[in-house]
Amino acid sequence: MRLYQQLILFMLAATVLPLAAVGFLLLSRAEAEVASHIDDKQRALASATAEAVGASLMEVVNGLARSADFVNWESATPEEVHGGLSLLYGQSPMVSAVLELDAQGRPLGPAVYREEALDGHPAFAAAGLEQLARAVPVTSFQEARRGQVALGDAYPHAATGHAAMGVAVKLADGADAPYAVAEVVLVELEALLQRRAGEGLTRLDMVDGAGRVLASSLPERHLRPLEPEVMQGLTPTREQDTVRSFRVANPARRLSVARVPDVRGLEVVVTVDEALALAPVRQLRRTVLVSVAVALGVLLVLGALFTRRLNRRLSEVVQGAEAYGRGELERRVQVEGQDELSALASTFNRMGEELEAARGRMLRWNDDLRARVEEATADLRAAQAQLVEAQKLAAVGQLGAGVAHEINNPLAGILGNVQLLLLDRESNDSDFETLRKIEQSAKRCKDITQNLLRFSQQRERPDLRPVDLNAVVRDALSLTENQTRGEGIDLVTELSTAMPRVKADPGHLSQVVLALLSNARTAMIQSPVKRLSLRTGERDGMCILEVEDTGKGIAESIRPRIFEPFFTTKDVWSNVGLGLSVAWRIITEAGGTLEVRSEAGQGARFTIVLPRA
Repeated sequence: MRLYQQLILFMLAATVLPLAAVGFLLLSRAEAEVASHIDDKQRALASATAEAVGASLMEVVNGLARSADFVNWESATPEEVHGGLSLLYGQSPMVSAVLELDAQGRPLGPAVYREEALDGHPAFAAAGLEQLARAVPVTSFQEARRGQVALGDAYPHAATGHAAMGVAVKLADGADAPYAVAEVVLVELEALLQRRAGEGLTRLDMVDGAGRVLASSLPERHLRPLEPEVMQGLTPTREQDTVRSFRVANPARRLSVARVPDVRGLEVVVTVDEALALAPVRQLRRTVLVSVAVALGVLLVLGALFTRRLNRRLSEVVQGAEAYGRGELERRVQVEGQDELSALASTFNRMGEELEAARGRMLRWNDDLRARVEEATADLRAAQAQLVEAQKLAAVGQLGAGVAHEINNPLAGILGNVQLLLLDRESNDSDFETLRKIEQSAKRCKDITQNLLRFSQQRERPDLRPVDLNAVVRDALSLTENQTRGEGIDLVTELSTAMPRVKADPGHLSQVVLALLSNARTAMIQSPVKRLSLRTGERDGMCILEVEDTGKGIAESIRPRIFEPFFTTKDVWSNVGLGLSVAWRIITEAGGTLEVRSEAGQGARFTIVLPRA
């Protein structure tokens, strides 16, 4: 067999066939990775869209619940009832009608709805309101308490044909209490799905438990059922699967499904045409096949030319190859002439330059990786430092409780001895006034340690009972009044003398008051006017406590985030942020609300609203 034939067979066996096999294997893996990447992106898009849909729906539902709590429906006049329904109607543009029903689901009066939405078809009003009255089975909702909300099944809107859902809000306690049912049209959710789908190949659908499309990024899909093969894939393999992916054929599509949080039975389905999504990879496979065929033809031609002049000055080329194998990438092969070995020498030289450049890039990458590792190590150390600070705060809290216990015993002895000495002396005694001052100071220390003990107590569940709100405020001030006045802050208290008791956990409520006082003092550090006001009173049958300061205030851009855990506007990180997330949880557990009113540079006013005991 001639050298040319041997070289061709060798190159075919050693390069073309392995490269072709490896290339197709890599392309197959690449196709699988692209499919996996598409699934990951779909799941992320489905999860994010489900959260956005859930947030939009819960914003409407929570807004209706909060607004319904503002009206005393049991004693309201018909005009006040109509005003309350108008208030519920105005909570969101998604609400198209609001109707009051009795415990048997019968309308109690005229509904509030958008007439222009009927598009000149007033006959739709009666049909739409009748649909709305049947949207939520309120008879199964009779045991609910005031303010609780129920979501009904979807149905076509009488005027527009878009999907709509009924939301029922219990207006009072008791089985015979009335309900407010609001019709929520899902047009804005369709706009949300269209924005998230973009102009690509992705289709987004929001479906209910029956597989009906309630909202879609494609028009004219209202309440249409999904295909049977898609419905089979919607059934989760495990109850805890909130996001899952699957594939259907005829035509081939890849789908991802995510549950809408906080709303039972709703899911977001992301659909991508597999043929269009994987078209670049499949086109690349065809290109590789053609490239392999072209490469084989080129090898046949170049092999014939190469073997004719292979023996000349081969040793120099071998020496150059050995130098590269030893790592001497700076060496260059010198070959004279214009034969094939000259071309081979030039190839070796170019390979050496590329290898040398690649080694330089690798060294630079190593340096960059080292810098990133050092940066990540620094971030880890900072996180560890924050954890240590949090542990220190927990230890300080335990130590404070222990110190308070230890101080109480000698204080009791001091107070008892002083009181015995006072009993033995007349009021005109020279030591009487001194002993009385000692008695007052000891009592103050005892009150402070008792408050400190009470505030340090933690319970997993709130102990809701009648509480004197004024007493809680005075106890909190006993711990912070001296420090507050020492910082030059003018402390103003206006405690109502006719305050009824509120239903709350006294220890948790004291924590809320202390957190608000601490935030107010911190906000007024740089303020030219320092005034802290505390007021108690009543509003709309509820008890309120207002804490107002003249500090730096809260900018409108960050106001929605102040109730997030660990979020803070303080200049120095204080381990726990503003503490408003815990305060919000404590107040809502007691059945109240925490309101905030603030502008940048204009101070802040936090209002605690609690029900009567």
